[in-house]
Amino acid sequence: MSTSLKIPSAQGAGQEIKENKKTLSRRNIRTGLAFVAPALIVLAVFVFYPTVKTFFTSLTTDRINRSGHFVGLQNYQKLFTNADFWIDFRNTVIYAVVYAPLVVIVALAFALLLNRKDIKGVGFFRTCLFMPFIISLTVASIAWSFLLSPSLGLIPYWANQYFGIQHLDLLGTKSTALATIILITVWKNFGYFMVIFLAGLQGISAELYEAASLDGANAWQRFLHITLPGLRPTFNYVVIFGLIGSFQVFDQVFILTSGGPDRSTETIVYRIYTEAFGNGKLGYASALSYILLIMTLILGIVQLVSNNKHEKEEIG
Repeated sequence: MSTSLKIPSAQGAGQEIKENKKTLSRRNIRTGLAFVAPALIVLAVFVFYPTVKTFFTSLTTDRINRSGHFVGLQNYQKLFTNADFWIDFRNTVIYAVVYAPLVVIVALAFALLLNRKDIKGVGFFRTCLFMPFIISLTVASIAWSFLLSPSLGLIPYWANQYFGIQHLDLLGTKSTALATIILITVWKNFGYFMVIFLAGLQGISAELYEAASLDGANAWQRFLHITLPGLRPTFNYVVIFGLIGSFQVFDQVFILTSGGPDRSTETIVYRIYTEAFGNGKLGYASALSYILLIMTLILGIVQLVSNNKHEKEEIG
């Protein structure tokens, strides 16, 4: 009795390997989708759906207590022809243009100071400067409202006692209210950005500074030619998040000034709140929200283009 062994051909073996790879690939895709599904569901429910719903609402006259009708781009036309919007836009831009560079400068200055090895208790000072960031912005704003109160606050009292300035009302004066809110926000947030800068500074090799010192570079030259280029990715992160956060300023305005005096501190986000929950105009408030979204997207795109340009220059 003779038996014969059936040896698979090379073509058949190759086809079987391909099928196994396809099966494995499909299995990997299903496994990956299973892992990301919870995050995708959360994003779909709490980000994507509200974003789409808000856009459609911006095309209607919906109010908080009743449905409206479709009006197309009428809310946007009304918004751009409304002088109040341009006041809010101006205040938001001024806030962002002043706050973002100021918080970066303050955070970088303290990061450079606390990155030195010869300071005793440096960990304690870092913790103290980071503490305001941990405090709730609402709590911090309420505390500052007491400190700046013209009748009860310590700051007006000290201004009167030591400088002879009577009836100091920084939040109640049109020329100083927005600047005061900016300084309070810088105090609140610079500790977070300081920690980010510290991480960036510690990532720069000490050998670069030693080599520069041997070549005769002074502290300012080392800062310009080693520290700043080494911190470029950190700067990109800090600046973009600082600007985006400044576009979304609301809590401190709501608590400290309620948009006053004479609307000098009213921002776009505060206007969205008053239109939606004060006047009940959900359609108009949604249009304002999308204008703010477009402003943020433009800012992000400009930053990305700038970053890519710098990266290409470095590679070239």
